[in-house]
This record gives sequence, structure tokens and C-alpha cells, in this order.
Amino acid sequence: MSIALFPGSFDPLTNGHLDIIRRASKMFDKVVVGIGNNAGKKALFTPEEKKILISQIVADLPNVEVAIINGLTVRFMAEINAKFIVRGLRNSKDFEYERDIAGVNSTLADVETVLLLAKPENQNISSSMVKEIGSVAADNMAKFVPPVVVKALKDRLH
Repeated sequence: MSIALFPGSFDPLTNGHLDIIRRASKMFDKVVVGIGNNAGKKALFTPEEKKILISQIVADLPNVEVAIINGLTVRFMAEINAKFIVRGLRNSKDFEYERDIAGVNSTLADVETVLLLAKPENQNISSSMVKEIGSVAADNMAKFVPPVVVKALKDRLH
């Protein structure tokens, strides 16, 4: 069984993230969306809140699960028997970052990183941008995030 981990902070999950999840779910027997903690960012939602939101969003994908990652990604991968990390690329800056992380991960464990290119309509979407737009123009967020996230952002930001 091929198991892939799609790790991220997902604060919040965007349409770009969802597209990567949907595409990965067609490539692997099982995809685990792993909610991690990015110490460099101030989170809007708790890991538990994100897990609930993302679980609702991916409920139509039977081979996708959502989990919270505590500790190193490769250690979590060993716990769930995942051999693949899935990441999305929006631009060359993402590529350079992901290339370096992939190198570290493959040094730490026997894992392979699979990079999926963002579709053109998702190349400019980031969670940080969504939060910024949501803080001033919540009605415009539907272009960037699933409906359940729009509601959660409106509730949290207003």
C-alpha cells in the first residue's frame, strides 16, 4: 500500500492545498494530511480546529485522513508507514525551499518527496495572503478557500 503524507500548517487550508490533496489522492492508496506547527508563524486556528475543518473538506475522499503531527515529519511518517511526502510548488522560491527540505528528509529516513505543480489559478494563493484579505474583505475569500473555511475565517476574524 502506498501511503503519502501531505504536511503543512494549513492555517487555513486553501483551494491550492485542496487541489494538491485531490490530485495526490489519485496517485496514492492513502494520503494523510498532516497538520504541523510552524513556529515562525502566528496561528489563527489551533491544530484541533484545523483538523475538524480539513476533515469536513476532504470527507468526500475515502482514502484521505487528517492527523496532527507532533515532532519531526519523518518520525511521524514512520508511525503511519508513509514512504512519500507530497508538496505543492507555486514558484521557484517554493522549489528551492522544498528541494532543501527533501534532501534533509531523505538523509534522515527512507522517504521520497513528490512535488506537484500548482495549477495557474492557485499559484498566487497562500494562507498568509488569505488571512490578510479576510481581515479586511472577508466576502472576497471564496475565490481562495473552501466554503467551510470562509465561514470559519469570518467567525474568527470578525
